[in-house]
Amino acid sequence: MKILMSSHYFLPSIGGLENVSAMLAEEFVRKGHEVRLVTQTTTNGTDRSSFQVFRRPSTSTLLALTHWSDIYLQNSVSLRTAWPLVFVRRPWVVAHQTWIPRSGPGALHGRLKHFVLRFATSVSISHDVANHVARPSVVIPNPYDDGVFHEIPTVTRDRDLVFVGRLVSDKGPDLLLRAIARLKSVDFRPQLTIVGAGPEDPSLRAIVKELELQSQVFFAGVKRGRDLAELLNRHKIMVVPSLFHEPFGIVALEGIACGCVVVGSEGGGLKDAIGSCGITFPNGDEHALATRLSTLLTVPEFQRPYRTKAAAHLSRHTKAVVAEAYIQVLKATLDGTRIQSEVPRPATHAE
Repeated sequence: MKILMSSHYFLPSIGGLENVSAMLAEEFVRKGHEVRLVTQTTTNGTDRSSFQVFRRPSTSTLLALTHWSDIYLQNSVSLRTAWPLVFVRRPWVVAHQTWIPRSGPGALHGRLKHFVLRFATSVSISHDVANHVARPSVVIPNPYDDGVFHEIPTVTRDRDLVFVGRLVSDKGPDLLLRAIARLKSVDFRPQLTIVGAGPEDPSLRAIVKELELQSQVFFAGVKRGRDLAELLNRHKIMVVPSLFHEPFGIVALEGIACGCVVVGSEGGGLKDAIGSCGITFPNGDEHALATRLSTLLTVPEFQRPYRTKAAAHLSRHTKAVVAEAYIQVLKATLDGTRIQSEVPRPATHAE
């Protein structure tokens, strides 16, 4: 197949959408398909990939690429790059990576997106996203980079908790700090490593000082690739305390692959990413989070069952498996048929 992909954000920009688009495109090429990708992300460097990347393509270029393709796959719906389909009729597949607004800021644009989706085959990254789209949707979970994130036997797992993410309020790092302060009040002092950067960095450091957690909390800055994998291998539990409803949560897969048990907020699609490899808690519930952490850390035997389920859970999220699921959807769309998701809603554990 000649697959035209669009990804509004792409490498070298950093984020889940960018990484998923790159992994899928590389796997499509590895499986013998031709791929060209369009994006609004610019770069001063040279693209080193097995497929061509067109950055902020002109109108004529976008039309020519659409004409070249057999099928058009958008990784998140984009009206800015979908318009050529009005003039060049090609089968259209949209992978829904996030929520599309129906009210508030962006509602008009969001309603237009919901309307045009009736002309596309929809893929959703989690069951909650599929329910949000309210169109027939194949659920295909996101992949993680299984070539980078895995257990490293030579690394000693000697640290307690790790948070990985952009340091913004929506991701809940302040909630995690206050949960740790609750544990300190009952004379339990787990260590926490915060990995990432963002605008809330100064306020988080101030909270650490206010709560007198300086001896427990370490700011590691930004870590990527193998450096991040090695750091995750040193920790027992990854905490994903998002206040908002995550559409999915690739970071949870990366933690699980590196041997961490995951404790994450239950709203949205994050529970799909965690599966049976961790525990969830109600979004924003500081007391519940503290209780989950205390249970897992004070009785280490409770961690073992979650780790034993990791291999089966991760097998559904490798790059090759996820890319093949997409290829089956693309082929079915080209043939004019629809396929149903064979991905069951994963089991979760909330205690």
